[in-house]
Amino acid sequence: MQYEAKTPSEYLGMLDADWRKEQLLVLRSLLKKHGPELVEGIHYKMLSYSDSKGILCSLNAQKNYVSLYVGDTKKVDPDGSLLSGIESGKGCLRFKKSVPVSETRIEEFIERAVQIRRRGGDIDC
Repeated sequence: MQYEAKTPSEYLGMLDADWRKEQLLVLRSLLKKHGPELVEGIHYKMLSYSDSKGILCSLNAQKNYVSLYVGDTKKVDPDGSLLSGIESGKGCLRFKKSVPVSETRIEEFIERAVQIRRRGGDIDC
């Protein structure tokens, strides 16, 4: 889904108060916890998290899932162990209602992605 928000708070205000918003807020808090230097903004009609090098990742609430766009997931998690149980596509992780964020290892994945970025590494597609 696309939201015509200009600010993160406006974006969050447009979300329905359902499981998608809850999941998105959990992911958002993990990004802020592990990447406090990242600036939250709106890019491509989604929440985005960037630094001086550009956008690290984006979050969006879709109709049937919450998506976390992270570039090339193999650069962060080569063996896929951190993303076990999370549906993924090229650079997109999908969190459905049946898989709560708290029951995954996404926090470790986010922490690793931020660390790679801090060291000057590349996780882009």
